[in-house]
Amino acid sequence: MRSWLAATLMLMTAGTSANAQMTAPATVGTKPKTVATVPIRPPGLQSPADTASAMAQAERLALQSDLAWVGQYNGAITGEVSDRMVAAIKEFQKSRGSRQTGVLNPQERSVLAETARRRQDNVGWKIVIDPVTGVRLGIPAKLVPQQSSDASGAKWSSPTGTVQVVLTRRKEANPTTAKLAERERKEPTGRTIDYTVVKPDFFVLSGLQGLKKFYLRGTFRGDEVRILTILYDQATENTVEPVVIAMSSAFNPFPSGAQIGGPPRKGVEYGTGVVVSDDGAILADREITDDCLAIAISGYGNADRVADDKDRGLALLRIYGARGLKALDLEGSTAKSAVELTGIADPQTQGGAASPSSVKAQVAQVGSGGDLALSPPPALGFSGAAALDDGKFAGIALLKPAVVAGPANTTPAAQAVLVSAASVQEFLKANGVDASGGSSDAKASVLRVICARK
Repeated sequence: MRSWLAATLMLMTAGTSANAQMTAPATVGTKPKTVATVPIRPPGLQSPADTASAMAQAERLALQSDLAWVGQYNGAITGEVSDRMVAAIKEFQKSRGSRQTGVLNPQERSVLAETARRRQDNVGWKIVIDPVTGVRLGIPAKLVPQQSSDASGAKWSSPTGTVQVVLTRRKEANPTTAKLAERERKEPTGRTIDYTVVKPDFFVLSGLQGLKKFYLRGTFRGDEVRILTILYDQATENTVEPVVIAMSSAFNPFPSGAQIGGPPRKGVEYGTGVVVSDDGAILADREITDDCLAIAISGYGNADRVADDKDRGLALLRIYGARGLKALDLEGSTAKSAVELTGIADPQTQGGAASPSSVKAQVAQVGSGGDLALSPPPALGFSGAAALDDGKFAGIALLKPAVVAGPANTTPAAQAVLVSAASVQEFLKANGVDASGGSSDAKASVLRVICARK
């Protein structure tokens, strides 16, 4: 980038000089016409900040994020050029024994990106959406694998409580960030504050809470207050603090389109089920089959939900006394770049037809947790559809109920994801379903699932 910019500036300078020399008086004896010129900084004096400013916004965001992950940058990840960002680049160069120029060469930039990626993988970094509030946040899943939630928020923690991530929500009359910050200073008792930022739209506190370090970021909209708190033992500081910076920047408490209390559930909802055994075992989307007064399989009658997996988003249904079911061959294949999804669309978008159909989708990894996104997402009703790659079963497609937008510096939430064949097989095996053999004809093995709620 620097050499390209320098060459461009040299060409611009040469062009300006040539134009000045070619400008001649219009009439003998008249004054030469003055040509306006713009002062241009000589290439040799190009500053690191100038070089960074010439980058695309997305490139600056990625650079700041990577510097934060390697522990050199502790500012907001906004893409704005600052002395702190340049200093972080020099510190990274110093840590490698390189010349501290403030401008990364291609090899240094590659090393930085790879180092940051490894550290994200080490903590299991991924972007998640809290289903109750719609809040989008980054979670180090390997550091805090245990999760619980209720109407007041959610909590992620390590098995021994060494690291905790707490998302809280509450109603408060006429809140301001100043009042909220003052309350959080005092509650819970025993907090020692060493850093405070209070802006009109958010506030940040950090310090000690008992024997743990804590970082807190909060904001409000109307009377709804949302606060992210990260607590960690001081012994884990070197590992956790870069994660804290990433979590602070990824925290989106009110994503565009999010609904307080989660998306409303439909009175009747349609999905796709995949026959996984001839004796009536059906694999389906857990979300589609939640809170149902009755679950029906089109053409076969009522079904019972006999097992579910919250983490994978899968449900196991069973219909009794059915005949002529054709189980799908679940001999697994790892999805590559594209899959074919076979399902049954919502009747309201399909003119009432109940025939299976197939659509193509591209597969891409989301974050560093191994989750796979499907693009474009299939039509409503396809949640639970079978995904095949070159005729081999590659997994189950799930549509996500909370589709929200967020700032450019966070990973967008996938509207549709792929649960891998291996995860499906583990779920079925754990619930005593023998999924060996079966048909290779996906259209013969998918059925419409209907959930009736209040």
